[in-house]
Amino acid sequence: MISETKQCQNCRQEFQIEPEDFSFYERIRVPSPTWCPECRAMRRMLFWNEHELFRKKDALTGKEIFSTYPEAAPVKIYEHDYWWSDKWDPMDYGRDYDFSRPFFEQFKELAEAVPRPARAVINLVNSDYCNQASDLKNCYLVFNGNTMENCAYVVAALKMRNCLDAYQSGECELCYEGFSIAGAYANHFSAETGGCRDSWFLLNCRDCSDCFGCVNLRHKKYHIFNEPYTKEEYEKKLKEFNLGSHKSLLELKKKTRDFWLKFPRKYANVGVMNTNVEASEYVYRSKNVKYSYQGLNMENVRYAQSVAEGVKDTYDYTSWGHGAELFYEAASCGTDSRSIKFCYDCWPACEDIEYSMGCHSSTNLFGCMGLSKKQYCIFNKQYTKEEYKGLVAKIKEHMDKMLYKDKKGRVYKYGEFFPPELSPLAYNETAAQDIFPLDEKQAEKMGFLWRPMDRKEFEATISAADLPDHVKDTAENITNEKIACLGCKRAYRIIPMELEFYKRMGIPLPRLCPNCRYLERISWRNPLKWRHGQCQCAGSKSDNGVYKNDTAHAHGSEHCPNEFETFYTWDRPEIVYCESCYNSEIV
Repeated sequence: MISETKQCQNCRQEFQIEPEDFSFYERIRVPSPTWCPECRAMRRMLFWNEHELFRKKDALTGKEIFSTYPEAAPVKIYEHDYWWSDKWDPMDYGRDYDFSRPFFEQFKELAEAVPRPARAVINLVNSDYCNQASDLKNCYLVFNGNTMENCAYVVAALKMRNCLDAYQSGECELCYEGFSIAGAYANHFSAETGGCRDSWFLLNCRDCSDCFGCVNLRHKKYHIFNEPYTKEEYEKKLKEFNLGSHKSLLELKKKTRDFWLKFPRKYANVGVMNTNVEASEYVYRSKNVKYSYQGLNMENVRYAQSVAEGVKDTYDYTSWGHGAELFYEAASCGTDSRSIKFCYDCWPACEDIEYSMGCHSSTNLFGCMGLSKKQYCIFNKQYTKEEYKGLVAKIKEHMDKMLYKDKKGRVYKYGEFFPPELSPLAYNETAAQDIFPLDEKQAEKMGFLWRPMDRKEFEATISAADLPDHVKDTAENITNEKIACLGCKRAYRIIPMELEFYKRMGIPLPRLCPNCRYLERISWRNPLKWRHGQCQCAGSKSDNGVYKNDTAHAHGSEHCPNEFETFYTWDRPEIVYCESCYNSEIV
């Protein structure tokens, strides 16, 4: 079997299907894709609201409740506990399959008729303002995470305690403004760092404590901008920095960012506990993984994003994990499930499910919506095992003959994920906007829905510019104020738990609202698009001459010949080294 080059239906760019890909498609009995990997990921993310929380009327009571979907979304919602109760039956919406109409046209009608749970949450205690989350206690605006306590403004994280403003992080305590940090304690304003304690402004550091403004350090203590200090000198310098002052902090932040750019980055942000991980970014403790982005504990996986904790033999999978096996073109599905294809929001303990949404603890479903503890159902209608198998085969054949075309003329038959127009969410309400940012005109040109954000607005009582400079001068009644963000100008609040954290850690109040802080935080993240690159080590220094190597490399005085697949783009200022050259400089 050889590679095949195809043209993507969506972006019209060419993409490769490799022999290993064909083997997987044959194993799970699906045709090869017609969209490129990036466009396939975008299409799945169009159904996934990772971190927005809306208000929408409950279809039963008419009461306005917190919801995954905005009021304008053409779907019905029930309050979480009622939806999961036995007081209603999604089988009441069952219907026969109509062979005179395309499959996706019929499924859209079913998906809009069957009520959905207002939020996707499990085991929350005093954490009403959270979504896409489980096992939270005393949390506020936490999304896409699990097992957290006393946390706020956290997205895509797990096992966190007493942390604020974090993204893609885990097993941290008393941390603030972290991007991709792990096993940290009292580590603030840091990125891509693990096992560090009592430190500020670290990048790519491991097992460091009492360090400030450092980059690429291992097992160090009492360092400032990579220079060693005695304990007494370090503590004196930190006092001089006056970190509780917002003005001082901004100056130090700029100085730190400029300093970091003088040092090389490894071509890929992947962990050391990986085996045969290629062309991937933010992947850790994994084996045989390729073309994946943000993942943990994966094996034999390709084209996956934002998954964790036990994902095996899976392609084209977005969001979740926790015991997912043989998934293909699925989003927000997981937890001890197997053989899930073309599905959204199906969990836990699901098996052999295709083209379904919001189904739970079920097996052998095709084209179903909102079912729980069911098997052998099609369009929410019950069949015998023999009837089910026979009808599914006929529907797949029908999908290949009666093609569905979306408004941009893209063709859908068996083997394609749901068309974007089947998503009740607008492009700018989904995770796609964060990973593949578009403006309104670009989104509409690609045939994606765009809506003004449905957010409740408050009149500000104070401007962020008028907040006290130093945290020690902040009064307790600041929690009563509505503060105008210096970025988007929208009003935000400082909640009591948050103020207590700032005072305890000596951090000044933020001048940006939680959403602007989130956007600033994810700007650290490399784009989900790999490209071919070459090491920028020119022998004794970097190509741009900014960094001078500390040690001799294997290639000597010649330019490093190593090439790789990377997520860094050449229009950015970072110095990018191959793994060998990078390790020579930090070990």
